[in-house]
Amino acid sequence: MSDDSQRLPVTTDQDVVRVRQLVRTVAVAVKLSLVDQTKLVTAASELARNTLVYGGGGTVDVQRVQNERKAGIRIVFADQGPGIPDLDLALTDGYTTGGGLGLGLSGARRLVDEFDIQTKVGEGTTITVTKWCR
Repeated sequence: MSDDSQRLPVTTDQDVVRVRQLVRTVAVAVKLSLVDQTKLVTAASELARNTLVYGGGGTVDVQRVQNERKAGIRIVFADQGPGIPDLDLALTDGYTTGGGLGLGLSGARRLVDEFDIQTKVGEGTTITVTKWCR
């Protein structure tokens, strides 16, 4: 985690709301377009809710990032939950176990520029997403 990273716990529905608010604030600060802000906040909301519902809670780190050409936001969702037994199935369009926005992991993946998921059954899941300014 860098100095400009902010970590939020995700243990209640209210925490999911706080994640959305923080992501929106940072998205505005790095000058994402309104469309990209909406995509990122939507993906963050889905992934934060998954962290709470399926991972039993965890943390979300929101960080401003910069590469040679542009600014962006990197968000890391981490839990020590049961993990995802069938990642290919979980990433299939239309797959849901209910309760979320219905986007699932595949929908969240489409809304961001970079998507990485690490999961181990019995140990938890870490999802890292990045959205870059256009």
